[in-house]
Amino acid sequence: MTNVTLLNHQDAPVVFETAEAESGLIAIATLNAPKSLNALNYDMIQLLEPQLRKWADDDAVAMVILKGAGEKAFCAGGDVVSLHKAMSTAEPANYIEDFFTLEYKLDYLIHCYEKPILLWGNGIVMGGGLGLMAGASHRVVTETSRIAMPELTIGLYPDVGGSYFLHKMPEQVGLFLGLTAASINAEDALFVNLADHYATADKYDAILTAITAEKWGKTASLNHEKLTNILISIDNISGRVPKGNVKDNLAVIQKLAEFDSLQGKIDYIQALETEDKWLTRAQKSLAHGCPLSCALVERQLANSKEMTLADCFKMELGMSVRCGEVGEFQEGVRALLIDKDGAPNWQFKSLSDIDEALVDSFFTARWDEQSHPLNSLTSS
Repeated sequence: MTNVTLLNHQDAPVVFETAEAESGLIAIATLNAPKSLNALNYDMIQLLEPQLRKWADDDAVAMVILKGAGEKAFCAGGDVVSLHKAMSTAEPANYIEDFFTLEYKLDYLIHCYEKPILLWGNGIVMGGGLGLMAGASHRVVTETSRIAMPELTIGLYPDVGGSYFLHKMPEQVGLFLGLTAASINAEDALFVNLADHYATADKYDAILTAITAEKWGKTASLNHEKLTNILISIDNISGRVPKGNVKDNLAVIQKLAEFDSLQGKIDYIQALETEDKWLTRAQKSLAHGCPLSCALVERQLANSKEMTLADCFKMELGMSVRCGEVGEFQEGVRALLIDKDGAPNWQFKSLSDIDEALVDSFFTARWDEQSHPLNSLTSS
């Protein structure tokens, strides 16, 4: 039986534990808000970042496991309800900037973490949850994984590093997922470079047993290899990955490249004559989604093609703070999560209503290099 030590209170927003391995310690962080599908809130972020840094500096810790409480979700997104409250009342004044600054610092830390991080991507992984997942070194998906960047539905855009990791996908797929909020599964995640391994949801205990039976050393690169080998052995006994949708529809998605304008791309998606349920759901999300979000995701991806990870997060922070000012984000959250009427009254009903200068304002520098809240991120 694995010997586990609890490092904080078992009712804490994130529960921290260490498990004794054959040699070394395995650190475990569990997002602990199952009723809200482990939505990432300010308290969680404030706990996670310093603890991850502590484990990074602790020679006894060989690797980190990051997971969510319950079976339904790793993390269904950021706590946008608290952001709505701040937008509605302007209290606290800097809450939106502070929230996104802390969140992006945490995401960046995970991307740059030297020790292995196993991300157990079971169940729903959306928005802010995907920000945590994208940067982990060993991302595991299961038969229940349901992954999406659904920011279009709330007047936001694919943040949390989307400017970086959406470019790692096959051509046009990142744009398509951003424009349609389309949900993907385990096979899709592996195909679009959002996951590294597949395991059935019942294999978590087997993975932990194998990890704690391993002799871990002090060399991070060797520990990465050891974890990879353990996860490959679990891959091999997990059976066939559930069939996805992206690969089968790749030719349809990549035709987006043939259109010069965003309006042309949107018209193409909307005009697809298909009985494919995944595509028809994507069409509905696009039709119902925020036109300003569509304009933002296109410009975001165009601007970030050659950007470093650090510069992507710096750009996104300016965009996100601006989203807190313009109004569509507030209205989107109201319709989906506050009043739950599902009927957002967008200020800009179509792309033609959006002035180019408005889109430009999301990409205009708010801070100089020295005063940027993310100036501690190195341009790697």
